[in-house]
Amino acid sequence: MTDEKSRIENRRSKILYLDPFSGIAGDMLLGALLDLGLDLARLQQELDKLKLAGCRIGARRVARGAISAIKFDLEGRHEHEKEHEHGHEHEHPHRHEHRSWADIKALIESSDLGGPVKSRSIRVFAKLAEAEGKIHGRAPEEVLFHEVGALDSIVDIVGACAALELLGIDEIRCGPVALGSGTVRCAHGLLPVPAPATAELMQGLPVRASPIEAELTTPTGAALVAALATSFGPMPDMTIAKVAYGAGTREQPALPNVLRVFLGTLAAPGVETDSPATSDSVLEIRTNLDDVSAEVLGYLAEKLLALGTLDVFFTPIQMKKGRPATLLTVLAEPHQLEAVAATLFTECGTFGLRYQTQSRFKLARRHVTVRTAFGDVRVKLGEWQGQVVGVHPEFEDCRARAEEKGVPLRAVMEAARAACEQERGG
Repeated sequence: MTDEKSRIENRRSKILYLDPFSGIAGDMLLGALLDLGLDLARLQQELDKLKLAGCRIGARRVARGAISAIKFDLEGRHEHEKEHEHGHEHEHPHRHEHRSWADIKALIESSDLGGPVKSRSIRVFAKLAEAEGKIHGRAPEEVLFHEVGALDSIVDIVGACAALELLGIDEIRCGPVALGSGTVRCAHGLLPVPAPATAELMQGLPVRASPIEAELTTPTGAALVAALATSFGPMPDMTIAKVAYGAGTREQPALPNVLRVFLGTLAAPGVETDSPATSDSVLEIRTNLDDVSAEVLGYLAEKLLALGTLDVFFTPIQMKKGRPATLLTVLAEPHQLEAVAATLFTECGTFGLRYQTQSRFKLARRHVTVRTAFGDVRVKLGEWQGQVVGVHPEFEDCRARAEEKGVPLRAVMEAARAACEQERGG
């Protein structure tokens, strides 16, 4: 690998994409991470830092339908004890240790776990506490966890966070989550699926329908997704290094009870290479506006561009009943969808927006700095198959030089182009 290629690769993010087509639980995520190549002994060493008695883990390869997957096990978990899987990890009703949110937080904070593992684990349990508190009408700090506070779930949550750190995952993204249907029996009696805590945690996140009448996503799985995933939606443009599967306990003939994950690399935003050309994808986000003034539209464009979006533009349109209106279009990186949506909903009062992924083919680009009679100016060069086909002086540099020297902006831009051409010709 050349030095340049190595430099670019080092600036790529290691991404984990979750595909919970059959739901997600803590042990399913751990099984998938072990299937990716996580060393079980290293994971045990991390869990030992909690100083909890009886915390011995194992893993085995099993078949779920036609799919081979890894089943994560905690010593003392038995198949016959998991007839009623529920997110408070009610799949292990043999354990009834109760812990408060404060107890769990203190346990994690006082451990020898690394900072990122502690913060991720606490974030997941905080999500659970908030959800449970809202359901039961209590402040989060007053929530007393039942089975969730037992050894089983602490291992699932802390173990998953430690595994992500051991694998060097930079970012987690998630597809629509299958929740299941029907009812589930737990410590609070018979509850509908999704369980109240799962439903609370999944608010605002994409879910998918499933033909399975069972609990596919547990509150623990929902909390992991809600707390750790940075974005939700279709798989992003990425280079897939490995696909892995984590097994759930239940056998369900209609759909394999597994969590599928994709490990790969995602080019960091703004990375520029010297390759002949590059292709990627961008989001095109649109909304129709018929009651927003020109002043607000200008302000809105400034706010959207300040987010780092690629472009913002307006198109005059005509809506029903002959009303003149404006079509607002935003081009953005996939990870910017939520920030753009929040800005549109809060600033212009739109009731909805449309978005789609657009494939993009673009020139490779690099910057040079040229010296002109007005001062130094950066110039962006666009290359196709090793040849420069585009020369664009950077606007902000040109404006600054024009204001400093009291000359027309156009004069600075022309001088920068001429200086660049002269240097290239030399």
